[in-house]
Amino acid sequence: MIDNSWYIRPKGLPESYAAGGVVVRWDGEQALIALARERGFDDYVLPKGHVEAGEDIEHAARREVEEEVGISKLQLVEKLGIKERLDFEKKEWKVTHYFLYVTDQVEAVPTDAKHHASMAWVPLDPLPDFFWPEQRALIRENACRIWEAGRRKE
Repeated sequence: MIDNSWYIRPKGLPESYAAGGVVVRWDGEQALIALARERGFDDYVLPKGHVEAGEDIEHAARREVEEEVGISKLQLVEKLGIKERLDFEKKEWKVTHYFLYVTDQVEAVPTDAKHHASMAWVPLDPLPDFFWPEQRALIRENACRIWEAGRRKE
């Protein structure tokens, strides 16, 4: 269970950097966002992952989106923000940069099938359950910006 303890940084814990994206597309009268399901878990996650050595943060976000949800046709809208928490093993303090993208790509399959079981297009409202609460909070905090971005692409 992910509780508030995951969001309190212990002293001396090393930092790691990650990047990811909120990908939106318009379908009829609703904005849909691309979410991933990791193997062995039922709740959704935003596509994100480690920034590799020498890699630009926004490039890392694009790479992770393609690996985790299979979407490669991405148009950058803006940076949405940064969220911080413990990593899954509680060995690093993860600083994740999130970007907002729009796409018209409908069909997608994660390219990292070893870790990601599937992807889904879900409505912006109502949001489903997320494994990481800060990811759901990021979407709620930026819902108007996400909706507008999806609408502009139409």
